[in-house]
Amino acid sequence: MTIEEIIFWILATITLVSVMAMLRSREIIHSVIFLATAFLAIAALFILLNAEFIAIVQILVYVGAIVVVILFAIMLTKRELPGGGGAR
Repeated sequence: MTIEEIIFWILATITLVSVMAMLRSREIIHSVIFLATAFLAIAALFILLNAEFIAIVQILVYVGAIVVVILFAIMLTKRELPGGGGAR
């Protein structure tokens, strides 16, 4: 196995583990972090394929914009706190 194949399998494993953790996570903040990790691993796979432009677009659009929009939406919504105390 060459070094490129080893890096590919490591990045593929990181991507799959991140996506599975995102789907199984109960906290939405943790899900967003796992989603961003998956997007970054996919961008690294694009770099491995010598598609640097697509990797940069992946990072700018998905990690930079979509994840930030999701985090702002989470911060701006009211939610009930555990233990009976609600947000006022």
